[in-house]
Amino acid sequence: MEPTLLPAPILAPGAELLSEDVDAEQRFVVRASALFYARMAFLFLGLGVLAIPTWSAAFGIKSHVGFAVYFGMLGYSIANYVLLDHPRVGRTFTFVTLCADLLVIVYLISASGGLESPLLATQVMFTMLFAILFPKPLAIVPPLLTLPVVTRIDQLVSGQGPPFLASLVVVWYSAINAVVAYVIVFLNQRDDAQRRELLALQRERKQLAVVEERNRLSREIHDGLGAALSSLILQAEYLQQLARGPDRMDDLRRELEELKGAAEEAIDELRRSLRMMREDFDLVPALEEKCRTFGERIRLPIDFTKHGAEAPLSPETQLTIFRVLQESLTNVAKHAQATRVKVELAFAGDSLTLVVEDDGKGFSGGAAPGHYGLVNLAERARKLAGEAQIRSSPGQGTTVTLLLPLTQPAVAGGALGAAAGSR
Repeated sequence: MEPTLLPAPILAPGAELLSEDVDAEQRFVVRASALFYARMAFLFLGLGVLAIPTWSAAFGIKSHVGFAVYFGMLGYSIANYVLLDHPRVGRTFTFVTLCADLLVIVYLISASGGLESPLLATQVMFTMLFAILFPKPLAIVPPLLTLPVVTRIDQLVSGQGPPFLASLVVVWYSAINAVVAYVIVFLNQRDDAQRRELLALQRERKQLAVVEERNRLSREIHDGLGAALSSLILQAEYLQQLARGPDRMDDLRRELEELKGAAEEAIDELRRSLRMMREDFDLVPALEEKCRTFGERIRLPIDFTKHGAEAPLSPETQLTIFRVLQESLTNVAKHAQATRVKVELAFAGDSLTLVVEDDGKGFSGGAAPGHYGLVNLAERARKLAGEAQIRSSPGQGTTVTLLLPLTQPAVAGGALGAAAGSR
């Protein structure tokens, strides 16, 4: 039975964009939440300024105006935090409230000395906030306009142009703003690129996992149900030969009984696979039962022996051992024309060995296209960091040897072992 691999799934572009949009929205909510806590800290400091008259006078804040601005900021800050869960409204309202913060900053800077105010450095902080929350060139224009607005207010108040030192302050803060905006926007773009790469790697990993699972299922179908159905085919071919002889009704009835038994074995194989998935599979009795029932069905003595103390095995290891035995016996029935088969399972130290030896006609090297059984043996062994050896020559029978370590590494590495051919 040739395994069929289905094409890997292709994610719809809409689904990919949806994932990136959700990720971007989550990042915005986290950053906007940090803005809310920064505002609360700023308002706490502002409350101290309003509560101490000398401080209010130093900042040029009149009590009634100051309290009105204070409670206005508190109100829209809380409203902004509540609306963050609404993507479009929350983003727009955050931008509007940041612009309102800038108006408050312009008022405080102008009232406390203009370009000579100690609060002028606060404008750089708002440039950072705009750049972090809205990392686009046009979005950071409002904080950059703060400096020329403050300069113009100074001109209107003093009635003359700014002195040289004030002009130098404007140029200096403008340069700082430009550097801050560039660095934050650059880091945001790098962060977005890395996130896109991570999402792409996650999608590729999921696709590889699906392909690997499909390959595993193809091996299970071939080695499990494929082997049982092959037995049914052999029985049916023999029945065809019996049907040609009119005096062989007893043989025909006996073969029909065996055909029924083969069909029941196919059902048992399905149940066995389900038991393996539930991880309550008992390996050694299953191997003994497989050798007994298979030998009875093909009228071939199969001797099973076990050596050494049985070690605990993972479900994947147990499944691999059983499938190797199953595939080997199926090949004997289909091709070997053997008179006897020996099966040995040996536990020795930190390794396990399964040997299936027949005295059939054997075969020479060279793979037969379309036959994947022996290729599957080698592939199963490699996945467990083991080795599958197949020795055969014409007239000398065939020996299949499976070598597995009892302690499996996290990732099976390397190409360990290969089949000498395929029947």
